[in-house]
Amino acid sequence: MRGPSAMTFQSVNPTTGEPFATYEEWSTVEAQDVVGTVHQDYLAWRRTGFEHRASLMRNAAEILNKKAREYAKLMAEEMGKPFHEGVAEAEKCAKTCEYFADNAENFLRRQPVWTEARRTFVAFNPLGVVLAVMPWNFPFWQVFRFAAPSLMAGNAALLKHASNVPGCALAIEQIFRDAGFPENLLRTLMITSKQVEAMIEHPLVRAVTLTGSGAAGRAVASKAGAMLKKTVLELGGSDPYLILEDADTGSAAAICARGRLLNSGQSCIAAKRFIVVEKARPAFEKRFVELMSQTKMGDPFEHGTEIGPLARHDLRDSLHRQVVASVGKGARLLLGGNVPNHPGAYYPPTVLTDVGKGMPAYEEELFGPVAAIIPTRNEAEAIAVANDSPFGLGGGVITRDLARGERIAEFEIESGMVFVNDNVRSDPRVPFGGIKESGYGRELSCYGIREFVNIKTVMVYS
Repeated sequence: MRGPSAMTFQSVNPTTGEPFATYEEWSTVEAQDVVGTVHQDYLAWRRTGFEHRASLMRNAAEILNKKAREYAKLMAEEMGKPFHEGVAEAEKCAKTCEYFADNAENFLRRQPVWTEARRTFVAFNPLGVVLAVMPWNFPFWQVFRFAAPSLMAGNAALLKHASNVPGCALAIEQIFRDAGFPENLLRTLMITSKQVEAMIEHPLVRAVTLTGSGAAGRAVASKAGAMLKKTVLELGGSDPYLILEDADTGSAAAICARGRLLNSGQSCIAAKRFIVVEKARPAFEKRFVELMSQTKMGDPFEHGTEIGPLARHDLRDSLHRQVVASVGKGARLLLGGNVPNHPGAYYPPTVLTDVGKGMPAYEEELFGPVAAIIPTRNEAEAIAVANDSPFGLGGGVITRDLARGERIAEFEIESGMVFVNDNVRSDPRVPFGGIKESGYGRELSCYGIREFVNIKTVMVYS
């Protein structure tokens, strides 16, 4: 029995700044004790067939769809996500569960190879217990895009979620239990970031996946490397969108505004740097500012709210410092840039132009509804600016010439995902991930499900 001195996690509503729930923090010993129980369920789970796993995964999808509004309410309360976006997030998780229920067996089917042996094939076996360190910005989606393929592959999971969304973490654990999965196949660990290293050290933790900051990624990769354990890292992004001189500027502005304000701007794959060829700049800037200014900011539960508060006040204040510093170095403010004088961690849609090297808006990730317009003279300069970043997660190219856009996307932009004439987004059918300081490895699709399996060669001789 734990005493009253035990530490707690506290859920704070970013709309009001008021706490509304507390959860007991676990000691490292308590967390490590759970690993053994998860491993025991894994030993049985790995022997189950794909048909059985798929049946339970479809149950999870049914629960997500049925309770989407309940989960959206929890997301809004814990991290400020507009209610309608929370419903869409839960439903996307459901579709992903269904996708891997339908496709995992095919993705992991034995692959024959012709050699001099009587039989040669490649098999895909689960690794075991995988530790997932997840962020708050998509508190359900980030988890399910790992969990659905990993559990379908026969693995078990430990979830260390962000400390400001403990309710979401426990709700996810319960979804899998209610769906009929073994009780301990996916467990939430109520621990802090400081305790993650000890969990990586546990001999029954076989791999680690993290979505988060570069600093967190380096820490996890360093520890996992020392323990010789596989990692997948999805880190920050500062996605460039190239608006070329032949772009339809009205359509481009709409794409860019939508991409910048996704999840109130708190997305690693949100459009962040708008690299505009000078010929298209006047018309683009005018329409872009109009669209950004028309966005409704308000209570996540109010109908029509497009952006809510940021997840925490300290994140809002850090974003504002980046804006102020960029203006101080020569950027021009076209819209927003002020901290509202009312409760809640709100920050208005903000547009900076004439952004250049040395400014936070050029060099750093802006995690909130702030857009950085970077003028360039031509395509070659736009490509150079797009790649002049430590990040390489996603990117966009907007042009009327589809062959041109495809060429730039495939061969020129240094990132894991590039979309032509639309927003970057995750989709279970295609791989998700980045390069450079945006991390390594892939989630989703046939590539993601194979990240946490033993790709085993078997050769049989007579």
